Amino acid sequence: MVQLLVSIVLYFVIFFGIAFILNMLLRKTWLMAILYPIVVIMIVDDMSTLEYFKNPGIAFSEAYSKFLSITPADITILLAGFAGAVVSGIVIKMLRKSGYQMF
Repeated sequence: MVQLLVSIVLYFVIFFGIAFILNMLLRKTWLMAILYPIVVIMIVDDMSTLEYFKNPGIAFSEAYSKFLSITPADITILLAGFAGAVVSGIVIKMLRKSGYQMF
């Protein structure tokens, strides 16, 4: 249980930080929230991204079967990462509205 709570906080903070930095550097507020499903696929599938181009049929069917085997704890952790990316976008918008022009 403790490990789950630490993982939730860790994913939230990591993806908040990554999204915040990307938002500052690229000035695209929702970029990480849009890219997050790709990051989740890379975390869950356990295969090279090139496999999706070399053997798409096998790669997508294997990725689909891995997604079906995700536990509720894993889903909670991944949703915490998505929440961190979304909260980062909200914070950036609020800071820009307040007059802070990051980079």
